[in-house]
Amino acid sequence: MDLSTIIGIISGIIFVVLSIMLKGRLGLFADISSVMITIGGTFASVLISYPLNKFINSIKTMGLIFKNKELNAGEVIKQIIDLANIARKEGLLALEEAAQEMEDKFLQKGILLIVDGTDPELVRNIMETELAFVEARHKETQGFWETIAKLGPAWGMIGTLIGLIIMLDQLDDPTKIGPAMAVALLTTFYGSILANLLASPTANKLKVRSSEEILLKEVMIEGLLSIQAGENPRIIEEKLKAFLSPTLRNSMEEKEEEKVVEVGE
Repeated sequence: MDLSTIIGIISGIIFVVLSIMLKGRLGLFADISSVMITIGGTFASVLISYPLNKFINSIKTMGLIFKNKELNAGEVIKQIIDLANIARKEGLLALEEAAQEMEDKFLQKGILLIVDGTDPELVRNIMETELAFVEARHKETQGFWETIAKLGPAWGMIGTLIGLIIMLDQLDDPTKIGPAMAVALLTTFYGSILANLLASPTANKLKVRSSEEILLKEVMIEGLLSIQAGENPRIIEEKLKAFLSPTLRNSMEEKEEEKVVEVGE
């Protein structure tokens, strides 16, 4: 489970609830008609914006923000260096056996293309085309949640306008103006919560996950092409480390030093 997502959602709810309780009561913020206008209206608009199958698939992606799928660039580079050593000692054809044990389908596909003797430029084109489509699918899902973030407050304002119209119709009874105004503003509150506690954070978390995955796939492409070109594993390692942040690079080097010390002992 992704602790940052869980902590963020729970703490956000706690802060909102506590701030309400310090100044008023929670019952003031419960209104079914406001929920129907804001939440119902937002998702109705999103349904108009997206085909049903994409709407359903995009809703499912919310589960991804709760999963802590660790994408370790250091491990990927180590895996590629191991493949480079196999290719250097036994030849490219020996990689086919290693490919069968690969869990990552993208990396496995690249290895098999190399084993089949595919031209390096064609290997790059095939892999980068697949990468481009992966990125496009990710952006489409991110756009879905960004659409909700835009439409939520807009429907909140629509609800507020409806509430104000109803309030103006009741001006002959001053005692009803205050409660009517409160209900009118609730829809704006719900719309803002929907956008800022759910939709926008979900879109941003998916962007972060996407950028991490795209980076790893770029590392794989560069590594596989370097193996195909017959480059020295040490040179390949240094080349791939350039994709990493200084922190990750230092972490990898520290682990390598620890292994050297263990072997020496």
